[in-house]
Amino acid sequence: MKKILKVIVILLLLGLAIVIYLNYPRLNIITGYSAKNMDSSVFLAGRSAEFTDETDNNFSPVSIAEDKVDFDTKSTIASVYGLVKRQAIYRYRLGSVLVIDESDIDKPYESPNRVIKKNNLPFPYGELEQRDTLFGNIDYTSLNKAVDNAFSDTEKTRAVVVVYKDHIIAEKYGEGFDKNSKILGWSMTKSITATMYGILQSQGRLTVNDQAPIESWKNDERKNITIGDLLHMNSGLEWNEDYNTISDVTKMLFLEKDMAKVQENKPMLYQPDTHWNYSSGTSNLLSGMLHTYFSSQQEYLNFWYSALIDKIGMYSMIIEADLSGNYVGSSYAWANARDWAKFGLLYLHRGDWNGTQIFNASWVDYVTTPTNTSNGQYGAHFWLNAGGVYPDAPKDLFSCNGYQGQRVFIIPSRDMVIVRMGLTEEPDFDFNAFLKGVLNSVN
Repeated sequence: MKKILKVIVILLLLGLAIVIYLNYPRLNIITGYSAKNMDSSVFLAGRSAEFTDETDNNFSPVSIAEDKVDFDTKSTIASVYGLVKRQAIYRYRLGSVLVIDESDIDKPYESPNRVIKKNNLPFPYGELEQRDTLFGNIDYTSLNKAVDNAFSDTEKTRAVVVVYKDHIIAEKYGEGFDKNSKILGWSMTKSITATMYGILQSQGRLTVNDQAPIESWKNDERKNITIGDLLHMNSGLEWNEDYNTISDVTKMLFLEKDMAKVQENKPMLYQPDTHWNYSSGTSNLLSGMLHTYFSSQQEYLNFWYSALIDKIGMYSMIIEADLSGNYVGSSYAWANARDWAKFGLLYLHRGDWNGTQIFNASWVDYVTTPTNTSNGQYGAHFWLNAGGVYPDAPKDLFSCNGYQGQRVFIIPSRDMVIVRMGLTEEPDFDFNAFLKGVLNSVN
């Protein structure tokens, strides 16, 4: 009998070993996602590990991972049944990053210098609360109903901020969140990355028609790819943006030290400006390319904050960096909902921030011009409504879009910015119905 049990145990262990071996690459990404998201949520955003486990990491297949948070070292280790362990560590002003090998843990790093100059102005140009302002053309009952509908049990909305004529006319937060809560924008970060190029172009340091400054491309057909091709996601480079499998994007975000290099090393499949292909790798390549325009790593790190983020008072915002010192320009900007709204207002006002021109007004026209073969849905790192994705919203609407339904909607014809942050995407959250309800309340 004991021999039979021993054989059974051996067979079970062998079977388990085979399952783990076959699924190791997938489990490695799952535990990487879990550790990174937990570490950022706890040490960057200030949320509890329990809350994060029950919300942000509570979806299949990530929920099979178990996280252990170390508050002394500000690190998190995730595993599946104690196996396939991945570790994330928090770094001052750079956020959390996944460890690839042990030497990464104590590796020295530079962090951005920030200048926080709070003033006595009300939102959006300062931190003070606005005076109560009632607009006669707004049906506030209808507006509040539209916002409340976004917070039903199934919607998983965390924040909504509606700004009209620079005034917050509606604002609501889900349980555990308030106006100070930092929320991950995911791919809304791409629009931040693009803005760096708009600022540099306004300073005369580059043009979007310049060839991409990448040494490894100079002797092959990729040398003809321009900065503009990359901003429009129509470089013609190979890329697989599938989050449901082991793909270019999941390997980049959870397995790579230098995320900028992943897209750089891909071959060209199409001629530039002939094939639109959404690529987070392209955004990280653009982030890495920005090093070209600075004399040091410190200047690169500082510029994002001094030229944009802190300059318009988005003081809650932090953009996380990879192990090679590149900001993860595809995915990892955190900020509270009001600061995300400020970014939208900067574009609504065509680069003018309380009398200071952050980038040329023509830059807004550039990023909102539809990309070839995108069916009117994409510009230069901004999403568009030119093709009528939201039939009940104006065609001039453009937006920053992020995973799980992060949105900053900019609507020039209505002088409005609408922010929605949460954990649900289409079709679970009906963005067209949400926009229709908000817009119809303002005559």
